[in-house]
Amino acid sequence: MSSSQGENALVVTPPPGGRSTAGDGATTAPSPARRPRGTDWRTRAEIALLAGPAIVVFVAFVIFPVLMAAYYGFFRWKGYGPPTDFVGLQNYVAILQDTTFHDALRHNGFIVVMSLVMQGPAAVALALLLNRRMRGRSVIRVLIFVPYVISEVIVGVGWSLMLQTSGAVNGFLTKIGLEAWTVDWLSDPDIAIWSLMIIITWKYIGFAVILFLAGLQSIPEELHEAAAIDGASFWQAQRSITLPLLGPTMRIWAFLSIIGALQLFDLVYIIWGQYVSATAGTSTMATYMVLNGRNAGNYGFGNAVAVVLFLISLVIALTYQRFVLRRDTEGALTGGTK
Repeated sequence: MSSSQGENALVVTPPPGGRSTAGDGATTAPSPARRPRGTDWRTRAEIALLAGPAIVVFVAFVIFPVLMAAYYGFFRWKGYGPPTDFVGLQNYVAILQDTTFHDALRHNGFIVVMSLVMQGPAAVALALLLNRRMRGRSVIRVLIFVPYVISEVIVGVGWSLMLQTSGAVNGFLTKIGLEAWTVDWLSDPDIAIWSLMIIITWKYIGFAVILFLAGLQSIPEELHEAAAIDGASFWQAQRSITLPLLGPTMRIWAFLSIIGALQLFDLVYIIWGQYVSATAGTSTMATYMVLNGRNAGNYGFGNAVAVVLFLISLVIALTYQRFVLRRDTEGALTGGTK
């Protein structure tokens, strides 16, 4: 055998690491391990088994009703029997051209902004206060959260009785010598919307406080101790440590608050009724839908309003998730590529 044949016949066994070394020092990359075919099918079967019931319920009670509402929105329908009076986009055009709907949309926008402005800072301050060791902390937490669990019907009836012209609020102001401050809290268009914001803040601030307290529990105490050793004051530590780490919780609360404000109905309908809300400046898209849909006997128009409300909420939700919650959702991923 010649030397050249001996060199060609030389075979080097690759090391356990998967790389083989040739005689000239070059290395070859290891071949990727193949995943058994049964693993993919098993994973898909597990996903289908676990997520299947939830998907079925979501399609049956969310997607299907939305599609049916969009279908009925193309008809002038009385709510019984099959819809036959097809009007096309007439209902949707009438909604977008109605100044009453514009007012309701503007009221919803005002409620969205003021809910964030009024509830957010107050809830953060209360959460920071209740997160410290103090006497009666548990009792205060319960008292703040109680309004949130009270039924909207009870809240609406109670506040409507207190805020009417001869109610408890004006009576209290008269007894303490502030009779000049007595106003029509529910009927004056310049005041009614602020009365609604006070009621909303009183009712829902407890949810924000509890949510922020839960977020504060996830912040390591060692960070505050290290800041105190470095000479940082209490407020400096809150500004530089607590609030940034509480950011994801605050953004989730803001998202829930925005969606809730867009769909606000019960408190307005209970306190101002079905006709007064428009003249008092507290109407919302949901009350507009009930007033001009069910109460007017035009269920096709009401379904069209529901679709418009759904699309507005969907666009705002997707936009918020795209530009605000994107960082939080990407940080929560445990596998795959971003």
